Amino acid sequence: MKVRILGCSGGIGGRHLRTTSLIVDHDILIDAGTGVGDLPIADLAQIDHVFITHTHLDHIACLPLLVDTVGDMRNKPLTVHGTAEVIAILRRHVFNWAVWPDFSETPTPEKPFMRFETIKVKEPVVLGARTITALPASHTVPAVGYSIRSATAGLVFSGDTTVCPELWVEVNKIRDLRYLIIECAFSNRERRLAEMSKHLCPSMLAEELTQLERDAEIFITHLKPGQIELTMLEVEDSIGELRPRMLQNNQVFDL
Repeated sequence: MKVRILGCSGGIGGRHLRTTSLIVDHDILIDAGTGVGDLPIADLAQIDHVFITHTHLDHIACLPLLVDTVGDMRNKPLTVHGTAEVIAILRRHVFNWAVWPDFSETPTPEKPFMRFETIKVKEPVVLGARTITALPASHTVPAVGYSIRSATAGLVFSGDTTVCPELWVEVNKIRDLRYLIIECAFSNRERRLAEMSKHLCPSMLAEELTQLERDAEIFITHLKPGQIELTMLEVEDSIGELRPRMLQNNQVFDL
C-alpha cells in the first residue's frame, strides 16, 4: 500500500502550495483539498472513496468539482465517508443546489454520482487490504483524524486538531505505527490564535507529543505560507530530539 501526499499546505500561493489531500493507492482520498486538482482526469475517475476529516474549505475544496468532473465516467457512485456531523454540514452547506448540485440524488436518486457513508470514531472501515479508522480530534467544527493501516504497518494523520488527549489514547494502541503526520499551523508568536482556532503551534505540539508512546517517524503538515521557515525552526527547537520533518507534496509512504 502506498500513501502519496497531494497537498499539505495551510494555504495557497504557487505551484508548491496545495491544501490538504492524501491518496491511498489509486482509489482512496483522505480529504480533498486543492492538491486533488493536480491529478489527471483518468486518475480522478479511479477514485472510489473519499474520507473527510472535517468540512473546512481547505480540506474539501475539490470534492464538489471531483464529483462533477468524473461522475458520468464511472459505473458506480463515488462514496464520501464522514461522521454524521460532517455529512450533515456537507448536505446543508455545499451539496444544497445553492452552492453546488446535490449529487447524492443527481442525475437520478436511483443512480447518483455520489453517495454518503456515515462512519463512527474508532470503528474501522476495511477496503480490501486497507483499514481506515477515524480517530478523535478537537477542532472548531466536528473533526476526526485517520489511521491508515496495511497488514504490516500504520500511518496516522491528525487532520486539524488542537490539544486532544483522546487522540493519543488511540494512537498508542497502534503497535505497528510507522508514520505520524500531525499539524502545526501557527508559529509560537501566534499561540493565542492557534488556541482560538483550535490548531497547534510548536510549543503546544511539544506538549502533545509527550503523550506519544510509539516510535514513529514524525512529519509536520498544515504550515501557514509565510511562516514555514519560522515554524519549522521552532519545531526543531521544541522537539528536535524526535527528528521531525516537514511534509512535502508528492511524498510517498510505503505501508
